[in-house]
Amino acid sequence: MGERVNLNRVESAFERLEFPVTRDDAAAELVDVTVASADDEANLGELVSEMGSDAFHTPDDLHAELEAVLPAGMVGDPGQSDEDVESS
Repeated sequence: MGERVNLNRVESAFERLEFPVTRDDAAAELVDVTVASADDEANLGELVSEMGSDAFHTPDDLHAELEAVLPAGMVGDPGQSDEDVESS
């Protein structure tokens, strides 16, 4: 069974990576991670594989590009708080 992380804590999944990391290596390492928001979830490895950069130098680089590939249901949920996500 894979790991499940809340979107607001997705950086914790990046701790298993050694930076700099290629997109392909990051996607392979994160394929067993599900990222969840209040209303949706997605496979983190698949999201990383859709990113435009070939490599990431820091966790912040990876996080910045993640926002661009998140499904619409995970972006900007009105009224979403940390508690909403954690209780799902």
